[in-house]
Amino acid sequence: MSSPSQLRSLYRSLLRELPPKLSSSSSSSQTRSPLHQQLRQSFEKDAPHEKVVAQAEQLLQYLKAQRQYTALLERYNPGMNMDEEERVRLTARRVGMDLPIEYERGEEKS
Repeated sequence: MSSPSQLRSLYRSLLRELPPKLSSSSSSSQTRSPLHQQLRQSFEKDAPHEKVVAQAEQLLQYLKAQRQYTALLERYNPGMNMDEEERVRLTARRVGMDLPIEYERGEEKS
């Protein structure tokens, strides 16, 4: 069986990998997501089975891999979250060109 300190460490590691809470205005029990509550309930029991501990460790590895995958995706595809206009502008700047200023009806230059 796993010792209480190992279970506590596993629980804290899982909480670190989960997305942060969005609002911290009210008490912590009301702002917890259902996933946080489920994790807490599964670790509050006296001694979880080895199968539950193994599944929690597997979940932890999966969450770490997902976080690393997202970080690498953002690092090597910087234009992934840009709109089409911004992507075209930055592509033009990369090859040494500037896009022309678009004419908008109603604007006059002096």
